[in-house]
Amino acid sequence: MRSATNRSIASREGRLGEGLGTFARVVAALVLSVPAWGQASEASEGSFAIGLESGPLRFSRNDVRIPGDGGTEFDMTGLTGSEAEFLRVEARWQIDERHGVRLVLAPLEVSGSGQLAEETGFAGETFAAGASEGTYRFNAYKLTYRYTFADRRRWRWGAGFTALVRDAEIRLRQGDSEASDDDLGFVPALHVSGDYRLGDRWSVELDFDGLAGGPGRLFDVAVKLDYELGANWHVGGGYRTLEGGADTDEVFNFAWLNYAVLSIAYRR
Repeated sequence: MRSATNRSIASREGRLGEGLGTFARVVAALVLSVPAWGQASEASEGSFAIGLESGPLRFSRNDVRIPGDGGTEFDMTGLTGSEAEFLRVEARWQIDERHGVRLVLAPLEVSGSGQLAEETGFAGETFAAGASEGTYRFNAYKLTYRYTFADRRRWRWGAGFTALVRDAEIRLRQGDSEASDDDLGFVPALHVSGDYRLGDRWSVELDFDGLAGGPGRLFDVAVKLDYELGANWHVGGGYRTLEGGADTDEVFNFAWLNYAVLSIAYRR
């Protein structure tokens, strides 16, 4: 659904609140169930994990044209800026030696003010060239199934699929004029991940979710170095990139984000 009304914005925020509440309840249930999982699985190491990622991010691109057929294309970073910070929550359950699932909550919102280079048609409104305010929001909820097809002494590879629910909004404001375009939708993606043990405590991890074809694409890729502190705690760091968007009659938006990742996780 796309709308430029306050009612639409309130409805979207209500759906987001419900989604956050559902995710929080699921994560709480996972945490409370940790002892049962440890008894049910022979591979107790890594059978459950919950972690946080955070750090700075930078937009290399965020081009917008709404509607895609007839709107005016502009660079959203000219209003919101190109730098921000992020937080990502992840919970994993390794059901047995081969099968595992993952839940991810990845909220993102940036706002700011800047200059529109030209008169801009956006979401049914026309904004004059000059000072304007902008908000860009892309909240992602991800559920992944992974099948481990190779498990050797030092390295392990898995593949599966990710169901991504995106809750997105782009909003412009100039004086008393305001317009927004919001989108609540589903994106299926291929998942591939692997890790290689460098020693007793160090390992390298690769994580990929991707979709290409049709009117859009999505690539979410991370490479991280992980260090085991002991007593189930791990810390790490690395790089994540997210690139993609859609080009339809209703919306054109392509963004490329680069993340410097710091992470901490509890694994059991």
